Amino acid sequence: MANETVLVIEDNEMNMKLARSLLQLGKYSVLEASDAENGIQLAREHHPDLILMDIQLPGMDGLTATREIKNDPAVKDISIVALTSYAMQGDEEKARDAGCIGYIAKPIDTRSFLQTVGQFLV
Repeated sequence: MANETVLVIEDNEMNMKLARSLLQLGKYSVLEASDAENGIQLAREHHPDLILMDIQLPGMDGLTATREIKNDPAVKDISIVALTSYAMQGDEEKARDAGCIGYIAKPIDTRSFLQTVGQFLV
């Protein structure tokens, strides 16, 4: 749980602040984007170890952004985890169909967040 870089693509500042604080406590390097376009650019520039992708973003949504990353040979190997408050039946399947390897529901459970993130970095 050290030296890995996590890109958080999240448009809600409170959610971003919480994710950033928890990840930094876990000794992760954190990259941040508040929309999909900037997130995709950061992924291409920095090739993080993991992307936490909010599904409901302004402009391009997170599922579309995930598909774009997964269709780009330069960054398609980056693991993406959906991070969303839309924990409705079928949403996890939609996220997986888009290319996400997992799903973290919001509000973020601060007690299990780092352990969950760590499972995706094995």
